[in-house]
Amino acid sequence: MDNKNLRIWPPLLVIFTCLVFAGCEGTDSRGKVDDTVKELSGQKKVEQMDQMKKDIDKINKRQADRLKEPE
Repeated sequence: MDNKNLRIWPPLLVIFTCLVFAGCEGTDSRGKVDDTVKELSGQKKVEQMDQMKKDIDKINKRQADRLKEPE
């Protein structure tokens, strides 16, 4: 390949990437892509663990409040 052919690829790649992300914005496929990225990066598990922590804290607080009340 000569030098002229190599110079055209980076701009084409940028344009293609922009078109892909712009075309997916607000659609189901964009949501699926975001969900897959979260799952692969481990962010989804971290969010689930945070939610479990909040739920456990809420349960513990309810138990403590119930034990404080006179019967």
